[in-house]
Amino acid sequence: MADPKGFLTTPRRLPPRRPVDERVRDWNEVAAPGGLLPIINAQAGRCMDCGIPFCHEGCPLGNLIPEWNDLVSRDDWLRASERLHATNNFPEFTGRLCPAPCESACVLAINQPAVTIKNVEVAIADRAWQSGYVTPRPPERLTGRTVAVIGSGPAGLAAAQQLTRAGHTVAVYERDDRVGGLLRYGIPEFKMEKRHLDRRLEQMRAEGTKFRTDVDVGTDMDAAELRARHDALVIAVGARARRELPVAGRELAGIHQAMEYLPMANRVREGDYDRPSISAEGKHVVIVGGGDTGADCLGTVLRQGAASVTQLDIHPRPGDERADGEPWPVYPKIYRMSAAHEEAQELAASPEADVDARVFSATTVRFEGTAPDAERPHGGIRALRLIGSRADGRSGPDVERVLRADLVLLALGFRGPERDGGLFDQLGLELDQRGNLARDASFATGADGVFVAGDAGRGQSLIVWAIAEGRSAAAAVDRYLAGSTTLPAPVVPADRPMTA
Repeated sequence: MADPKGFLTTPRRLPPRRPVDERVRDWNEVAAPGGLLPIINAQAGRCMDCGIPFCHEGCPLGNLIPEWNDLVSRDDWLRASERLHATNNFPEFTGRLCPAPCESACVLAINQPAVTIKNVEVAIADRAWQSGYVTPRPPERLTGRTVAVIGSGPAGLAAAQQLTRAGHTVAVYERDDRVGGLLRYGIPEFKMEKRHLDRRLEQMRAEGTKFRTDVDVGTDMDAAELRARHDALVIAVGARARRELPVAGRELAGIHQAMEYLPMANRVREGDYDRPSISAEGKHVVIVGGGDTGADCLGTVLRQGAASVTQLDIHPRPGDERADGEPWPVYPKIYRMSAAHEEAQELAASPEADVDARVFSATTVRFEGTAPDAERPHGGIRALRLIGSRADGRSGPDVERVLRADLVLLALGFRGPERDGGLFDQLGLELDQRGNLARDASFATGADGVFVAGDAGRGQSLIVWAIAEGRSAAAAVDRYLAGSTTLPAPVVPADRPMTA
């Protein structure tokens, strides 16, 4: 420990964000440039160097958090980068996108604000790139074995990088026109600028990983033929089957899934279009869903210049502190304020704004719209009717509201991998009871040489779990091909987050 009393004498500090009125006018990341470095050494020095560091349990990657906290507090950025990359292929992604269950499990968090682990992580990653510490690591020799990876999200990319470095020849197949999956088209630019993704992909190409875009395996290419051409196959297609809201009026024009809306905004940023086909500009918007995807929609809507916006959450407002039923070190359900919510809250205080950032205990009962016409054969959305709900999610009898809506975005989460196309049938794969791809304890399916990594087998989860699964599946594939492996395997399919 650089400062044995750091956790007692140094208060928790977060880096500054750019002013709201500035950042909602562009798509750059919300963090103020250079805001971390002046504070990060002292924040890393708050780490207690615990005898039993529970932050390791909170993080499925098993990140060596006390080690790189100590190194950052001593200004040893090279060794900190080495220790961070020893367990995490993409810390610049997790440092920006992960909700940091490691911080909830921090021992200091028992009775004080936790160490800002996530900020230390992203500071190390960014410093490593700036200092040239991150370089390609091609294998010393090739094994002569080939592996196909279907899907280029965090699980697929992690598996591909690990297998490439083990000496296998790896090709990643992506159905979209660019590599990255939801990292590319699902995560808004203001949360993670795509230059971070592109930079890491260039490292992977330099190491030898091949990428094939615009290939929808199961539709454009027979999955069984792809398996026959390779020694092993990893399926990492994510859990992109969207949850629906089956209420009256759902067929009205102007109601869209979040994953129809967000990718179009990202494609404008990529330069594909001048304007998105679905835009919130000048519209009264209602977002149904209170999770991270809903917050991503909220930030995007604000930047597109909506006339008004309301986000609905079916659950009651969480408390500000851990509930008795959610003891440390589990990840608690507490009230959290994302950057997008901060923006909406500040804009709501403006007299000319029409923003109601979050409405809790709200159940949508039906959509109301205009009559059908030649342009809109199903009619167009005009309003959303909701009623209050109790803590158990059931409708309450007394509270009813009608919200004006020209655009409704459904951000209700996902229910497993998409069933469209012939991928599953062509490989003879089965689904488990939760609707995910069935696999055994070594990530293997019932088809010989076919493995499943990430949300396709786990269900909707966090980016840090996807990377951990990609690393573990790579170890399983390497063992299948070579008889043994030295690749790390931080999780098994049965592992679950620490929750009450």
